[in-house]
Amino acid sequence: MDLQGKCVVVVGSGVSGIGAVKLLNQVGAEAVLYDGNEKLDASEVEARLPEGVKAKVVIGGSFDELVKGADLAVISPGVPVDSPVVIAFEEANVPVWGEIELAYNYEKGIVAAITGTNGKTTTTTLVGEIVKAWGRETYVVGNIGNSYTGEVLKSNKDSVTVAEISSFQLETVHEFAPKVSAILNITPDHLNRHYTMENYAAVKERIAARQDKTCFCVLNYDDEVLRKFGEETTATPVYFSRKEKVERGTYLEGTMIKYTDGQESIDVIDVRDMLLFGAHNHENVMAAAAIAICLGVPVQIIADTIRNFKAVEHRIEYVRTLDGVEYYNDSKGTNPDSTIKAIEAMPKKTILIAGGYDKHSEFDEMIKTFGDTVIELVLLGVTKDKIAAAARAQGFDNICFVDSLKEAVKVSHDDAKEGQIVLLSPACASWDMFKSYEERGRLFKQYVNEL
Repeated sequence: MDLQGKCVVVVGSGVSGIGAVKLLNQVGAEAVLYDGNEKLDASEVEARLPEGVKAKVVIGGSFDELVKGADLAVISPGVPVDSPVVIAFEEANVPVWGEIELAYNYEKGIVAAITGTNGKTTTTTLVGEIVKAWGRETYVVGNIGNSYTGEVLKSNKDSVTVAEISSFQLETVHEFAPKVSAILNITPDHLNRHYTMENYAAVKERIAARQDKTCFCVLNYDDEVLRKFGEETTATPVYFSRKEKVERGTYLEGTMIKYTDGQESIDVIDVRDMLLFGAHNHENVMAAAAIAICLGVPVQIIADTIRNFKAVEHRIEYVRTLDGVEYYNDSKGTNPDSTIKAIEAMPKKTILIAGGYDKHSEFDEMIKTFGDTVIELVLLGVTKDKIAAAARAQGFDNICFVDSLKEAVKVSHDDAKEGQIVLLSPACASWDMFKSYEERGRLFKQYVNEL
């Protein structure tokens, strides 16, 4: 769609909204920036706009005038699609896009798009590094913290955009059609937004909705929902599996990650040669390798990049060893399944710091994976009582409640013995006590380093 001269209402004045306004200015559209939070001050929102970027700022009030003059609405990921403002645009037959759809409207190059409940950031970052090593102009964007709208106008016919896409962002895609898509896994998350697992899975699968057989969809063969989706997708399915050899894609044979095109198999890398550890990272690497092969990257470049790749910040990130106790920051563990993967990666007795914002998750399966690994549970945040109740129901009683992350670090330090691990992996979002999981992780590292 040509947006030059069109009136576009951007809903939400956060990073995504500001990025959308900047792009709309660059392409000659008339931008209106709306935020329903009536506590905000319009002049303060205007001050957030980059120099030279203009928008009419509207705070709160009726949607009627906004809807009347709009040719398009662009909503930020944090705005639910069933919110009154979105419904008002839809009822007036005004198209509703998200940031991803807006940016893709101007994409000139090849796109690889990655979604899933867990592993998105590690996989996206790794694919970005592989493509850079291949020598292609590369843009790593999306839910990873770098706005797609801020980079897309730099794209060209030879560039590759590697995008991490959340379920919130996938609710508002329409023509978005990556050359390679990937769904890493689907486990319960964000049910306060999507309500049911069926809705959540359907939203994730939208990443491949506009792909055809010339495109590839990389799927986790070990995930029953995704294995079934591979039979339904309009793209060419490519799989990865830790458990069995796949017809086409990457798989683990002993300690060797291999790739098969359906005719012959080749070695990619031995997991013992990787700096990443844990079964979940074997999956992330297999997915990244499959994505890169679908893009046409030679296997030798893929292997060399994987060999030197370190864990991303806040994902089972080693912090320090003090008095023989190792400290790990897994603040990006924002749901129970993610924390399960972190627990399974721990090679020693572990004190687990958990709890946070309630996304209506259940914690029983997480507690069941404690086994002999988790020896103490230090809980904070809104969900601490809910997690404690699940733990006690499973017969786990060594629980300590704290009021702050700083206190959690002190208690864990006092209780940990030489040869043990302290792991921050909250199994919950951060929004009850922190601005983001990044802030939570940085503070954890600060408190650990101050010990």
